[in-house]
Order: sequence, then structure tokens, then C-alpha cells
Amino acid sequence: MSDELLIQHCAPTLAGMKTGSMFSCECLSKEEINKYVRRLNSLLGSKGVRILPLKFSEGRALIYIYRPNRLKQDFSDESRVSLLEDYGYTPENPERCVVHLVNRIRTGTDFPHEVGLFLGYPPEDVKGFIDNKKCSKDCRNCKCVGNWKVYGDVEKAEKTFRKYKKCTDVYNTKWLDGKSVEKLTVAV
Repeated sequence: MSDELLIQHCAPTLAGMKTGSMFSCECLSKEEINKYVRRLNSLLGSKGVRILPLKFSEGRALIYIYRPNRLKQDFSDESRVSLLEDYGYTPENPERCVVHLVNRIRTGTDFPHEVGLFLGYPPEDVKGFIDNKKCSKDCRNCKCVGNWKVYGDVEKAEKTFRKYKKCTDVYNTKWLDGKSVEKLTVAV
């Protein structure tokens, strides 16, 4: 795993614009990823960012980077609470929710699509995706596709997609100019 991957996949989270990001990367060993994650957590923890390896499988790791304070704020929203409770989460304790998500990812046969709530996606879009997952490949029932499939407010989602893209472009440029992940991460 490299800092470049982190910038490419997580810039809006590092910038404090987004609750969380998730990506998959190659991993030679579990120890290698855990060492990298420990280093990042020591560098970015004071800025309000936490990184977790969610799953290791067939030479790949699934990584979750998030802002615990934003997650707590997100999980105070009633529409998110209702959806989380449907899947056995206790939204009043976001850290316990993260542990439950990790367990669902590691032990479940189906991917837990409520994960969108942990990434800051609008609850109506997460619910729409879950309700329509049988047709999720061709998106017959969604209104548009960007960083996620949109079932609710298209205009707001498209504006968010543009903001995330601009942020990622700026972060890529700054990283290529020599700025470190630590310097690019906004303290919130």
C-alpha cells in the first residue's frame, strides 16, 4: 500500500469533506499492511483520522479510513439510525458500529451494503441501493451514478461528486509536488 493510493482514493476524507473512504489494495502480507496502518494512525490520529484494515483476502486488503467525529455526527441522523438498526447496529455507539461492520465484512457471505452510511453517503441512496441490489449492475432504478448510485437528490449528489473530484485532483497535484499525506490531512 502506498501514500499515492491513499491520496487517490481518500482525498475528500483527508480534507475533512467526507466521513470515510474505502479502497482495496494489493498486499504482500498482513504484517506489511498492519505496519503501514499503524504508521498512518500515529501520523493522522491527532488530526481526527483513523485507518483500519477491514479484510485480507487473496493478496488484497480492504482499507477503511474515516473521521470518528463525523461518523458520530452522521449517526445522530434519524434516517441513518433507522437503517443501521435494521442491520443490528447500535448507532449511539459509532465505534461499536465500526466493530460490527468489520465483523459483517469478515464473516458474512454477502457484502454489507449499509457500508455507504460509514462513508457519508446519503441514507436515501444507501437504502435505494439495498432495495435495488438485484438490479445494481445496470442501475435500472437509480437516477445517476457517480461516487455512488443515486436514488435521491441528483442535483446535490452531482455537486458533491464534482467537489470530491476537484479535491482529489488538487490533492494529487500537491502530493506530486512533494506534500506529504500528513501535511495534506486537515485537522478537524
